[in-house]
Parts: sequence; C-alpha cells; structure tokens
Amino acid sequence: MAIAALVWVFWGQDWRELAKVFTRLTLGYFLLSLGVFGSAQFLLAWRWWWLLRAQEIRIGFGAVVRLHFLGLFYNNFMPGSVGGDLLRMWYVAKHTEKKLEAAVSVFVDRVVGLGGMLVIAAFCYMVFMHGQDVLVVSRTGGGPGALVARHGWTLVWVLGGIVATMGALWAVKPGRRLLRQGFQAVGVHGRRLAREVSASVAIYCRSPLTVFWTLSLTILLQTMVIGSFWVLGVDLKVAAAARYYFVFFPLVWVAGAIPVSIAGIGILEGGLIVLFTRFAGVEAKEVLALALCQRLIWMLASLPGAAVHLFGAHLPKDFFVDAPNPLD
Repeated sequence: MAIAALVWVFWGQDWRELAKVFTRLTLGYFLLSLGVFGSAQFLLAWRWWWLLRAQEIRIGFGAVVRLHFLGLFYNNFMPGSVGGDLLRMWYVAKHTEKKLEAAVSVFVDRVVGLGGMLVIAAFCYMVFMHGQDVLVVSRTGGGPGALVARHGWTLVWVLGGIVATMGALWAVKPGRRLLRQGFQAVGVHGRRLAREVSASVAIYCRSPLTVFWTLSLTILLQTMVIGSFWVLGVDLKVAAAARYYFVFFPLVWVAGAIPVSIAGIGILEGGLIVLFTRFAGVEAKEVLALALCQRLIWMLASLPGAAVHLFGAHLPKDFFVDAPNPLD
C-alpha cells in the first residue's frame, strides 16, 4: 500500500516545478518549524513521565527523554507513525519491575496523543468548516466495499488455510493434544494479562486530573506544531487558510498511525495532497513540498534518538554491570 501511495503521489510529477516551490523556502522559517517540533518533544516526554508516575514508576526524567527520542527515531522506520512505541515499551520495561504497567503507560501516552489530534480536528471542523464533507469517500477511490471486492478471495484463501490446518491437527491424537494445550495456555495467560492490564488502566481512570492536564498539554503542543507548519506553508506560498491546516494535518496524522506503511510514508503525503487540493484549491506541487518539509523535520528532530541507541543510552545504568560476562 505504501508503494502504491508513493507511486500515486509522485506519478507524473513535474520535478522542475516542484524544485521551484522549494526555492521559495526561507531557511529561517524551516528552522523555526524544526525548533518548535523539537522543543515539543521534551514536553511530550514530560507528559509520559507523569503518566509513569501515576503508576508509581520512578524513572528519571532524563531516561524518559532518551526513550522518547528513541521511539521517535524508530517511528521513521517501522509500520505506521507509531511503530517506535513498541521499542519504547520494550526498553522502558528494563528500567522498572513494573513491566506491564510501564508498557501500558506507553499505550495511554499514544492514545492521549491521538485523542488530542482528533479533538483539534473536530473542533476546527465544527467551527470553521461545518458543512464541508471532508470525510466523503470518492466513488473512484473505492472505499471499504471496493477493498473487500478486490481482496475478498485472498481473505477466503487465508481463512480456508487456517481452518484446514486446524482440522488436520484435530484429526490426529498428538494434534488434538497440542491444540488443547495451546488453547488452555492462551486462556490462562490471556485472563491474567487482561486482569493486569485492566488494573493498570483503572489507575488512570481514578486520576481524571492527570488525564485532563496531559490531554490539555497535548492539544497545546499540537496546536503549536500545526501553527509552525502553517507559517512554513505561508513561506512556501501555499494559498490555504490556517483553518485547513488545523483540520487536515491532525486527520492525516491519525491516518498515518495505522500500520499499513513504514512511517506512514505515502499515506501522509497523499492525504495532504487530496485534502488541500480538493477543499482548499491548492496546487498539488505546493502541498507535496509542504508534506516533504514535514517529513524532513520529523526525521531531523528524531536524530537524537539514533545517538541514544548508538551509545546505549536507552538502557539502565546497571544493565551492563549486571549482564553476565561471556568469558567467565
């Protein structure tokens, strides 16, 4: 899907015209957007730090910042724009005995982030764009029905293969024993995991003030970031009012979080092009230039995460001390 989206975005693109759009870019405005986005990451790390504290997980703020940038860096190379959260879950568990609670904090942190995006998009849509059918699905675009029609037989073959495999195992005694043991293990561990996760989530439900202020901080920071992209768009001569930015950017960010492409590549760029050209009347080359600037800002701001992993700063200080010596 990512390849198809990229082909659609760049197919027939006039590279000379695109280059002309980039000549309008002022380095100072680009650095301003980069600075706003990079600075916001420290406050987002602070948000996660408070969510950890709500679980009585005492990890230093510096370690949380390093893990946050680690996840931000790997978001550029893993499915969706939130793939780095899996690494955050894995490594934050090495800093505490409350491993499950720490992993849940990453999940809640992401939910709060996505929730903030949806709040901004919904509010700005209702105030500034009410009546415009932004979410309409194009007849030529297909939609869920066309997607099922195109890939329905693939789904049938996959499900048929699973059923056939289960039937073959059930037909022999060792296979039946293996299936029973597997179902029992899944049931036991699944119920225990569900109880532990529910207890962890309940802590946040009992702390509505924490959730409220973290969501408020999220909305403030995302508003600042979108505002900086609007300034960048003005510098690129993108003829679109600010209200479009505050509706379209959050929408494509949420769509980009769906793990159908690496780092949301193609989904984010294509989504911005479709929305801005259709509803704001902007030329595709200008929107593409803006989208590529956004991508570059994300990548540059995440580079500290690469240094964190390279130097092992994402691991607790006693990790190498306690590790067994292979020469002993």
